[in-house]
Amino acid sequence: MAMDMTEKEILKMQIDQLKKETKTERQLISKTAKEVIEYIEANSAEDPLLKPIPEDKNPFKEKGGCTIS
Repeated sequence: MAMDMTEKEILKMQIDQLKKETKTERQLISKTAKEVIEYIEANSAEDPLLKPIPEDKNPFKEKGGCTIS
């Protein structure tokens, strides 16, 4: 797509993108970090990486082993 565009069209597209980005609402990292930490702590009990799925309920458990003779 970019190969078919002139340099002027590419620059106009970049300017339009920058205008969209400047309108994006910004938040302080101190506020956002607290929210992320609270979310992680609130949902840590259901996180399968922290609390793995029991072997008997794991649908992706290997059915059999691999044997090489």
